[in-house]
Amino acid sequence: MNDPRRTIPSVDRLLASEAFGPLLAGAPRPLVRDALRLVLDEYRGALERSGGDPEARGATGGVEGPVPGAEDAWFAARTSERLEALLRPSLRPVINATGVVLHTNLGRAPLAEEALAAVRRAAAGFSNLEYDLERGGRGSRYDHCAELLAELTGAESALVVNNNAAALVLALNTIADGREAIVSRGELVEIGGSFRVPEIMAKSGAVLREVGSTNRTHPEDYETAISPETGAILKVHRSNFRVVGFTGEVELSGIVTLARPRGIPVVNDLGSGLILDLRQIGLPYEPTAGEAIRAGADVVTMSGDKLLGGPQAGILLGREEWIGRMRRNPLCRAFRVDKLTLAALEATLALYRDPGTALRKIPVLRMLAASAAELRARAGEVRDRLQALGVAAELVPGTSAVGGGAYPAVELPTTLVVLDAGARPATEVEERLRRGEPAVVARIVDGRVAFDPRTVLPGEEDALARRAREAIGG
Repeated sequence: MNDPRRTIPSVDRLLASEAFGPLLAGAPRPLVRDALRLVLDEYRGALERSGGDPEARGATGGVEGPVPGAEDAWFAARTSERLEALLRPSLRPVINATGVVLHTNLGRAPLAEEALAAVRRAAAGFSNLEYDLERGGRGSRYDHCAELLAELTGAESALVVNNNAAALVLALNTIADGREAIVSRGELVEIGGSFRVPEIMAKSGAVLREVGSTNRTHPEDYETAISPETGAILKVHRSNFRVVGFTGEVELSGIVTLARPRGIPVVNDLGSGLILDLRQIGLPYEPTAGEAIRAGADVVTMSGDKLLGGPQAGILLGREEWIGRMRRNPLCRAFRVDKLTLAALEATLALYRDPGTALRKIPVLRMLAASAAELRARAGEVRDRLQALGVAAELVPGTSAVGGGAYPAVELPTTLVVLDAGARPATEVEERLRRGEPAVVARIVDGRVAFDPRTVLPGEEDALARRAREAIGG
């Protein structure tokens, strides 16, 4: 019996064929060759599994094998599909239709146009990242954003590193390496990705000294724990969960009152990076960075890509003495940020000089401030686009979430666009939306796929509607 595998064309012959001409014109030859080899290996394995039947659909992934006389075109088509997958970037744009504003898995805060422009300027050429233009000599990247952060928060000085966990490690390592850091048991939180405050503290070199209980901590708990071994008191803002019922905690100002006369530094891990009081847009009270500084914290740490609405960064605010020591700490170099982060952060912070401008132009704040009428109107626009493409949809009331470990108990009223997928299961539609281009991440509500317009960026509506049609009808 003849072995069908012997009839499989060689790589070189296929690459020399007319069918492969367009592929070689559009991609590097080595990449086309690698993609073709993958296709040939799969086809060879399919023949082995099918007992040598080249037309066995199950053995070739549900795709008919090559028609005699058209082998070159068949292999070119399969190679084109594989090549497209190889050329597709790993990090790709996603339409966030979940209604979770600070979606950690989707990159958290989208940047304002001003921040994007600043990144383009910094990336396109050279900059004064570490060059003092006034003196004509070496400068420091840590000078960028520092004055602006001090202006906005009232801090004596500031420092930017690559994320808030790094900021906390740097602060504790600088202030309390080898000494005790006192913290309430109710504040030993997990910040996501299984990273926990006790583990971060251990890496900093500080020795964890727990006080109080899970639900209640009193001033005397801190006072009793203070000893000659105390290097710092850490106050962690519980931004990603709420404890209700029989609870009690010592406010930051109370901790400062205990610590200041004893010369003990107070570190406040604020987490979400709030600059503005968002009660003006209907959200509950959350402490801001400026309030923490005014309450007397020696060092405040927070994130740049959460409620602040900028790039991923860790921000340290506080007394010049401690910020200066952190700049000189060798860990600071390991945690340093690049010019693109600094450019985006500076442009974002500049918008806060006018709170009204910040609310209009920073996407996270704009999404959080969106009114019920605005969201219903946007949902109606999406529904109309869907219906124009033959996709049935209806509007139903729903809720959005802030996300990013902020405002965990807050539900934001919204209007959802719910798809009618006919006989196609919602789970299949959701998967098709995720796997297409552009990828759409939605949610399933009461067994149906739903889009929340709160997190759909302006200009994404047409692509969202097109992808819904493909997912339902494809």
